Amino acid sequence: MSYITSIGIANPSNKLSQTAIANFMVKAMQLNADEERKLRALYRKSGIDTRYSVLSDYGRNSDFEFFPNQLTSAAFPTTRQRLELYQKYAVHLSAEAAVQCLHNMQAFDRNAITHLVVVSCTGMYAPGLDIDLVKALGLKSTVERTCINFMGCYAAFNAIKLADSFCTANATSKVLVVCTELCSIHFQKENSEDNLLANALFADGSAALLVEGTPTADINLKPLTFFCDLAMEGERDMAWTVGDLGFEMRLSSYVPDVIRRGIRQLTASLLQKIRHNLDDISFYAIHPGGKKILEAIEQELQLSKSDNVHAYEVLKDYGNMSSPTVLFVLHAIHQQLSRADHQKKILSFAFGPGLTLESMVLEVVGR
Repeated sequence: MSYITSIGIANPSNKLSQTAIANFMVKAMQLNADEERKLRALYRKSGIDTRYSVLSDYGRNSDFEFFPNQLTSAAFPTTRQRLELYQKYAVHLSAEAAVQCLHNMQAFDRNAITHLVVVSCTGMYAPGLDIDLVKALGLKSTVERTCINFMGCYAAFNAIKLADSFCTANATSKVLVVCTELCSIHFQKENSEDNLLANALFADGSAALLVEGTPTADINLKPLTFFCDLAMEGERDMAWTVGDLGFEMRLSSYVPDVIRRGIRQLTASLLQKIRHNLDDISFYAIHPGGKKILEAIEQELQLSKSDNVHAYEVLKDYGNMSSPTVLFVLHAIHQQLSRADHQKKILSFAFGPGLTLESMVLEVVGR
């Protein structure tokens, strides 16, 4: 068995309002008056107030640092240039989340970390982010490293499953999981529904977990069970591919409907594994892939907005950061837990390309 003993989060320094980002998008995507009106309505209804980016450009009208000053120019950054930017910023942001995570554990010895699991779908290089993190954090060169790449918003679940396997196999294991995404470096200016939606939602962030074979913190989160399914009818509604000018998102407005049709059976299958039902759940850590996704899940599972408050708060303050986002929600829940919550259950969901439906139940465990 395994226990999440600490969670750390981090964001870049550029905090941007949705209004400022909308101003940038109107100019960069060369929208006419009617298109601008629709875009601004989309941003107002997104449930997002602020997002973070490694780029300050989204809050500027001119003198851009990364994008061409003539936003109408065809000479937008290439995939190579974007990945060079990823390599420049991802290590620092990842290390910041990891340091916060480890700092929560008093006098924790970094040399005790046996495994490092790094998750990302917004950049790749080799020697990679995992090795750079070993150096940045001063970990042992013999730490066992695993990278989970290009799985999208649900990838943190696979990292937790992997960490759980390591700890189940050896109770002395101490696994550091780091999920880092720089979604904003892949801005696409073509005026399409996919780009309009993606540009309205995605942002940058990092989250880190310490997973151990024993409950060493005052409040620990114990994974009880996982369940994953594929909604094949949504395969074309969400995708993430490598293009000549960055990574390209396919994200249709039908994603909430696909999730709506699959979430009830997913939940039933998950809870059946531990002979529980929704009445046994005290907290919900749902990946805020978008406001409509949260609303669709609430309607199908008969949840209230207060049940989902942490997901809405993360969406409002950070937007969708892909893989770290559900961990931001989990972090918010973890921050409010006390010993009185011992043995209470947390139900968590995340979704991504495929269309993949991931689910997990965690139990709150005292030291």
